[in-house]
Amino acid sequence: MSAKIVVVSGKRKTAVARAVATEGNGKVFINDVPLELFQPAVARLKIEEPILVAGKDVASKADIHIKIEGGGIMSQAEAARVVISNALAEFGGEQVRKMLMEYDRRMLVEDPRRTEPKKFGGHSARRRKQKSYR
Repeated sequence: MSAKIVVVSGKRKTAVARAVATEGNGKVFINDVPLELFQPAVARLKIEEPILVAGKDVASKADIHIKIEGGGIMSQAEAARVVISNALAEFGGEQVRKMLMEYDRRMLVEDPRRTEPKKFGGHSARRRKQKSYR
């Protein structure tokens, strides 16, 4: 009998998180740093959310190793949150997936919004230079 291995990826803005979840005892590593030591604390709380919603019994079944690149601190945290919840849903089954979906749909489904590119004739994506006719 082989050990269960789940490979998951998630995005938020330009941050991309990839994770490998294996059967274990509930350890979570983000860029080789344990979740308990991850800084800043606000991002750590956002990442811990799916573990708290799913429950300790489901979270203690899997070890999750996450690699995140790109984006800012909070978008990396939200990408990691998507990855953890999808991995826990694979290990916990349909009941855990339903609990996560009822709590917050953005835990399981990536946010499709992206920044709009800047265009010519203005300072930002939508802003234009003002004209005066007098």
